[in-house]
Amino acid sequence: MSDVLRARGVRKEYGRGEGLVRAVDGVDLDVAAGETVAVMGPSGCGKSTLLHLLGGLDRPSGGEIWLNGRRIDDIGERALARMRRGEVGFVFQSFHLMEELTAVENVELSALLAGRSPRAARRRAEELLDRVGLADRARFLPSALSGGQRQRVAVARALSNEPLIVLADEPTGNLDSAATLDVLQLFESLHAAGQTLVIVTHDARIAATADRLISMRDGAFVDETRLTGGTSGQLGALLGLEE
Repeated sequence: MSDVLRARGVRKEYGRGEGLVRAVDGVDLDVAAGETVAVMGPSGCGKSTLLHLLGGLDRPSGGEIWLNGRRIDDIGERALARMRRGEVGFVFQSFHLMEELTAVENVELSALLAGRSPRAARRRAEELLDRVGLADRARFLPSALSGGQRQRVAVARALSNEPLIVLADEPTGNLDSAATLDVLQLFESLHAAGQTLVIVTHDARIAATADRLISMRDGAFVDETRLTGGTSGQLGALLGLEE
């Protein structure tokens, strides 16, 4: 199984001297094709910063990041933008949908930016909305959708360019329990379909869909556990949670 993503010694620093903050501190990571990796840790430990570095939304202060065999931390801005549009799908906690666009228009936008024709982009968007159970909401604006529905639109949008990897930043952070279960089932289906995923989360239920759980603290990885079968009971035991 080949690696889709590799990181070596990745650092992100802010400030100087006594005010220096090392948000990400020497992270090494390998993510194989078809693998789901969950990263958990307390707020402010650097999880989201790391995800932004891995997806080319921010530049590291040091280290190397490789996507599909190509080093991306030192490429130009145009090449980096092309890489993000064509090879990476992002899912954010706050959805980041365009409020003036319908669900299907939000989803097709990424495909259009990646160079698909309008007809192909619309067809792909409609297929994905059907896949996430929102075919009947395709012409609705985000304001007319529930939180769980908006997050499903965001996941469909992340898949519209057929990315090598999907990076999800607290995908259930703004959702109630019912909506969280809905999105959880969606991520389980993505995993089963072989989509490569890195998920930053506080939610043990989402982390339980992963092949590996990595614990992060103070900008560094401190523990890694392989979740054979990705069972919530196993994860609950590891984290000291009640089932």
